[in-house]
Amino acid sequence: MAPLLPTLHDPSPIRQYDRAQLKQLSDEVRACVLDNVSRTGGHLSSNLGTVELTVALHHVFNTPHDRLVWDVGHQTYPHKILTGRRERMPTLRQLGGISGFPQRTESEYDTFGTAHSSTSISAALGMAMAAKQKGEKRHAVAIIGDGALTAGMAFEALNNAGVCDCKLLVILNDNDMSISPPVGALNRYLAQLMSGNFYAAAKSVGKSVLRNAPPLFELAKRLEQHAKGMVVPATLFEQFGFNYVGPIDGHDIDSLVPTLENLKHLDGPQFLHVVTKKGQGYKLAEADPVAYHGPGKFDPQVGLVKPATAAKQTFTQVFGQWLCDTAAHDGRLVGITPAMREGSGLVEFEQRFPDRYYDVGIAEQHAVTFAAGLACEGLKPVVAIYSTFLQRAYDQLIHDVAIQNLPVVFALDRAGLVGADGATHAGAYDIPFLRCIPNMSIACPADERECRQLLTSAYEQDHPVAVRYPRGAGAGTTPNLTLDALPFGKGEVRREGQRIAILAFGTLLYPALTAAESLDATVVNMRWAKPLDVELLLQVAGTHDALVTLEEGAIMGGAGSAVLEALEAAGVHKPVLQLGLPDRFIEHGDPAKLLASIGLDADGIAAAIKKRFV
Repeated sequence: MAPLLPTLHDPSPIRQYDRAQLKQLSDEVRACVLDNVSRTGGHLSSNLGTVELTVALHHVFNTPHDRLVWDVGHQTYPHKILTGRRERMPTLRQLGGISGFPQRTESEYDTFGTAHSSTSISAALGMAMAAKQKGEKRHAVAIIGDGALTAGMAFEALNNAGVCDCKLLVILNDNDMSISPPVGALNRYLAQLMSGNFYAAAKSVGKSVLRNAPPLFELAKRLEQHAKGMVVPATLFEQFGFNYVGPIDGHDIDSLVPTLENLKHLDGPQFLHVVTKKGQGYKLAEADPVAYHGPGKFDPQVGLVKPATAAKQTFTQVFGQWLCDTAAHDGRLVGITPAMREGSGLVEFEQRFPDRYYDVGIAEQHAVTFAAGLACEGLKPVVAIYSTFLQRAYDQLIHDVAIQNLPVVFALDRAGLVGADGATHAGAYDIPFLRCIPNMSIACPADERECRQLLTSAYEQDHPVAVRYPRGAGAGTTPNLTLDALPFGKGEVRREGQRIAILAFGTLLYPALTAAESLDATVVNMRWAKPLDVELLLQVAGTHDALVTLEEGAIMGGAGSAVLEALEAAGVHKPVLQLGLPDRFIEHGDPAKLLASIGLDADGIAAAIKKRFV
């Protein structure tokens, strides 16, 4: 058969395809995903697992008139390929290229921008209710992963949706289990039967008739639950007010299409449970979906290859080693992660200290309050969390930790720009949103060695402290394997110069040192955004004509603002240039190129200072 994918520029022709063509198209999309991700890097396992589901959705529903809302969005490469972006896939996650997540500004088919978990049901419900209010006939479909259902927000949305009369379909993409082949056909038949009009009508009539005979009604309910219990995991979602269907094989076009067609014509909130396999169709990813979750460039014929020479140790690895070493030294330490064991560096900790390791699921709010409860009982919780995800637990941070002044350490990975994941994952706001909270302190290590030392400094405090560090490696300094701490709230002068002093917060210390050579400027490693080393600040201010603050975080309300506030409080008036992330969202791209584009590399720092003061 002739290839189908090259002829597609939008999904409309897919609606005319027969089953054989849909299966052929799925194979072509899967090959396209593998080919492009192997060249650019990106999310692979999750996208290979949603190919048939994506094809079936665009076949059954009239997109973009019908709304598809993808949870998290790291499984939308097939969706992008089918909606006019196939030729731009080689630019995926690169500067000026297409995003690795849905973006409303990128395509009308991306109906809701997502990258954080568990937002899809709320957004799709809003769209469905808006259609009802405006008298528009359209469907809203939320596609959510099983992991995302661990977040309370998803259940809040389910609770609300169950009492709303609208055209909402929630699809649970369950990729942590597989359907046993002997029951696959039975599952398919029963799922289609339960999604059909006859079943829905019979169930509705039966309940209305039997409701007048309570004993018979209760018996009928029990029989129904028992019968469905043989083919579905639970009736939980029906208790929320949904009509539950499934589970069905999410890779079986012959199961997906008729089931979706049936559900499309039912009224009220519907819930479809599909089972998929991460990495489907690429044996290496099927065998190790974690390794292939977000790989860099690789040869699909060979697979991932470990580098011949060991790369520099990353900040995440430094944190993981520190956590294990500190746990061995102090039995009070417990480690907490909201479903980011690998990303936050807790794999070894879980293996060595399984009784002190807590993965609470994608539930950042719970993670923080859970840590507060542990701290109340004398334990020393360390919450390993991405900076961007701590935003989701801001109330708990204030109400449950800071007000009670509990000794919780927040290890904030991915602080600053994160590169290919873009604005949704950038840790741009932690200094501003943490600095204004009483009892909170914020450490900003300049390199790997300081990261380990400042983690110890944070752990020794009797109040909440956050240590922020970037993704990947830094200057490459080798951490001491001791548990020595750096002085709390104290910085250091790293270079003595004339006239101008650069106050660096975090890893931008190193480009600052390079820029200072051509300027003969002083460079100060401030280390702490809060408490600020006011004594050192005033000393430097008194011996220099101008100050420059430098941070890989939002300028507004950031560490530079703290410097201005401290100078004003002391009655010191000196020219201050604030350098950091501007008041706009920085999109995806190579981190070094992004920093250069906003003037935060060595050349950009020197140019900004010369323009202002030289």
